[in-house]
Amino acid sequence: MNGGHSDVLIVGAGPAGMAAAVSAAGLGLSVRVIDDQVAPGGQIWRGIEAVAASPRLARLGDAYGEGVSRAAAFRVCGALYEPQSQLWQIEPGFRAFVTRDGEARVFTATAVILATGAQERPVPFPGWTLPGVLTAGAAQILLKTADQVPEKPVWIAGCGPLPLLYMTQLLAAGGSIAGFLDTTPRGRMGAALRHLPGGLRRLGDLVKGLSWSRALQRQGFPIIRQVTELRAEGEGRLQRLSYRTANGRGDSVPAEVLLVHEGIVPNIHAPLALGCDIRWHEGQHCYVPVLDEWGEASQANVFIVGDGAGIGGMEACEPRGRLAALRLAARMQKLGEAAADAAARKERAALSRALALRPLLDTLYAPRPQVFAPADETLVCRCEEVTAGELRSRAVQGQPGPNQIKAFTRAGMGPCQGRQCGYTVAHILAAAQNRSVEDVGFYRIRPPLKPVTLGELASLDEQETAA
Repeated sequence: MNGGHSDVLIVGAGPAGMAAAVSAAGLGLSVRVIDDQVAPGGQIWRGIEAVAASPRLARLGDAYGEGVSRAAAFRVCGALYEPQSQLWQIEPGFRAFVTRDGEARVFTATAVILATGAQERPVPFPGWTLPGVLTAGAAQILLKTADQVPEKPVWIAGCGPLPLLYMTQLLAAGGSIAGFLDTTPRGRMGAALRHLPGGLRRLGDLVKGLSWSRALQRQGFPIIRQVTELRAEGEGRLQRLSYRTANGRGDSVPAEVLLVHEGIVPNIHAPLALGCDIRWHEGQHCYVPVLDEWGEASQANVFIVGDGAGIGGMEACEPRGRLAALRLAARMQKLGEAAADAAARKERAALSRALALRPLLDTLYAPRPQVFAPADETLVCRCEEVTAGELRSRAVQGQPGPNQIKAFTRAGMGPCQGRQCGYTVAHILAAAQNRSVEDVGFYRIRPPLKPVTLGELASLDEQETAA
């Protein structure tokens, strides 16, 4: 039944997970890395090894190209790497239940580093479940891994750095853009500029973002500002896109592909499954784990790194991973406390520089209010087909919380386990009950974290019997 024991089990092989693995293995710890992707890189450097020798590398930008050396270092660091391994349950102690090639295994470890990253913030609006409506992150994955470029011009709606980056990459790959619906609300720039002095430590990133914006403006496709409402329409698939701006302007245009993005939020399901405390991050409008200066959660020997610790971007991922490795090496007597503290000072300085721009970005690209207040007919829980109207009608019946709403409506019970509806449910309840989202809370996470078949569960019994 047991797939093996290690000092440290790392979940995720993105920038943070790879940095943690290289550092921990280099300090003498036995390390196992489980990852549901076929190769290291995570979302940021997805497919980097396959792309490294292709013309795509240059088109995807310098930041993406940095992953080549990171993946190479990870491959030779000595950590046991388990790709295509889907984590579906993790228990204190620690036991991680994983499925690979249709067979379940259990790995044990003295400590766990969760490097599970972030997900795009769900953006429910009328028609968002139609074929042809995707997220910008999903489109970027297709571009990175398969060099897939939409045949027809695409509409892009949302805000934040990712749409700008994807549009730049798409044009470099020979794609075309029908238009950009910028949902950044009016007045955000003035509020964001208050954080400019602190963000000057990341001046290069500011210049890069401005260069993307200026280059896109020269392409000639329409850029519509201050979009507040979206609606996707069509018979069986996306055929039309309707929008309205803050000044009341509206239009309906033909569309075959719509890519949406309203920021990212940490993946918190695994920390919640382990009983780790979370808190509401007002600036990022999401829950983040409660962590100490090393990245350790409220549960001993559980560390959370990368964007799963709070959205910080690629540059923040690696120092967070290395800090966790340093702390564990000292705790397991592979490194002296003084040496760990000295090395940590360098990593914390790097982390501080990496996060310098976050207050400005968080203020400028905070989600518009309409993201959390979809129209009554909008499907909020795609898995169980629960609408915003159903949730609102239940919300005023005895002031239920998310878990009671889950029992009443099945919202959050589907295969995604609330990843696509959790925040929207919480905001709908908060608005209906005149409470804060922090007071409303989040779903209680139960296993399995990801779908698992009866055959995979049965393989655990077979292994146990054979043992």
